[in-house]
Amino acid sequence: MSIELADDYRPSDDEPFMNDRQREYFRRKLLQWKEDILRESKETLQNLQNENTNLPDIADRASSETDRSIELRARDRQRKLISKIEAAIKRIEDGSYGYCEETGEPISLKRLDARPIATLSIEAQERHERREKVYRDE
Repeated sequence: MSIELADDYRPSDDEPFMNDRQREYFRRKLLQWKEDILRESKETLQNLQNENTNLPDIADRASSETDRSIELRARDRQRKLISKIEAAIKRIEDGSYGYCEETGEPISLKRLDARPIATLSIEAQERHERREKVYRDE
């Protein structure tokens, strides 16, 4: 089943929450995000492979190694992000996308548009962060 979406379509509070169009909008947004990350990752790998690691100057070599380390850490974060994107796509498929995992309440469309992998409402996320801070500060 293919759902038509206008290029300028944005989910709105004036329509039923997580209707077919909204789910398709977020599915496309997540797939595009994943595609962008994978493309950037391929470019980074190509750059790392093309880099001449046989730099004669020790300072240049150290700088190059630091750059490589930073790139690899960024790629690791993006790998984790891809798994969150895939989990969000699964939630779209099973019908649980857009609902807070803690309260079951709808997550605001603005929050989902800004962070399509969100699993908690703003209120639940704030509670979670406050609890995290309390445990971290002890």
